[in-house]
Amino acid sequence: MTPLPVLAADVGGTQMRAALVDHRGDVLVRRSAATPGDADVPAALIDLILTVGAERAHGAASHAVVGLPGAVDYDAGRLLWAPHLPERWPDQLSDEELSTRLGLRAHIANDADLAAVGEAAFGAGAGIADVAYLTISTGIGAGVVHDGRLLRGRRSLAEVGHTVIDWRAWKEGSPSTLEELGSGSGLARMARQVGLGPLDARGVETAAAAGDARAIALWEGAISACAAGVSNLVMAFYPSAVVIGGGLGRGAAFFGPLRDQVMGRPEHHPVDLTIVRAALGDDAGLAGAAAWPGATGQA
Repeated sequence: MTPLPVLAADVGGTQMRAALVDHRGDVLVRRSAATPGDADVPAALIDLILTVGAERAHGAASHAVVGLPGAVDYDAGRLLWAPHLPERWPDQLSDEELSTRLGLRAHIANDADLAAVGEAAFGAGAGIADVAYLTISTGIGAGVVHDGRLLRGRRSLAEVGHTVIDWRAWKEGSPSTLEELGSGSGLARMARQVGLGPLDARGVETAAAAGDARAIALWEGAISACAAGVSNLVMAFYPSAVVIGGGLGRGAAFFGPLRDQVMGRPEHHPVDLTIVRAALGDDAGLAGAAAWPGATGQA
C-alpha cells in the first residue's frame, strides 16, 4: 500500500510555502503566499496549509510538518523565538495549536533542521551517513543528520548562524556573528554602511562583478565569513559532507570560492570531507517533511 502524502510548510521572513509531498520527497501540490509582517495571529499560514490539504486528488494527508525560521523546543512542541517573523507568532505556533487548527497531527520544526533531513534523505546527502546542512540566504541556519537521525536535544541544535566569528567586534557590541557578517541581510546592511545604497545581496554581487572595490570587499568578506562558519560546523560535528543551500550560498560566484577556502585548510576538516550544493534547492524543507518522522522519532 502506498503511504499517504504529507502536508509540508516552509515559512520564511518574506514568503510562506505549503505543499503535499509523497513518501519519496516529491512535491505533488504546492502553493505560496507572502508572509504577513503585521499579523498577530498566523491565520494566513493556516489558510495556506488548509488550501493545499483540500487538494484530494492524491489522498488525505497523514500528518503535517511546518518548518519555521527560529529556535524550536521539540519536547514542548513550540517555537521559542524567530527574529524574522512577527513578534507574537512564537506564542501562537506550536504542535498543539497547529494540530487543532489543521485537524491532523502536526509538528513544528526548525527550518534548517527540516531542510537538512530533506537533503540527507532525498538530496545531495542521500547515502552519506553524516551530513551537515548550511543554508546561506537572508539569514543563515544549519542542521546535522547522523545515520539518518537528526541531531537535536530538547531544543534545536547547530544554530551556527548566530555563533560569533569576530570576537573583537563581539566584545565591542558590533556585528560579529556569522549571520551578521555573511548573510544576505548582512550584505545589505554593510552595503548601506559603505555608501553603496539600498543594494541586496544580488546587487552587491553585480557591483562586485563590475569592479566596484567596496562591493568586492564586502562580497569576499561574506564568503570568508561563511567559510569560517563551515569550518566551525565541520569541527563541531565532523560530518563527511556539508551541503550548502540557500539562494545566496548555492550561487556559483559564492559557492565555489567558499568551498575552495574551506578545502584549502585541510587541518580544519576530516580527510574525506566533501562540500556540495543542495540538490533540492528551495524544496529541501518541503521534502524533509516526508522523512521527518523517521529522522526524529516523531511518528
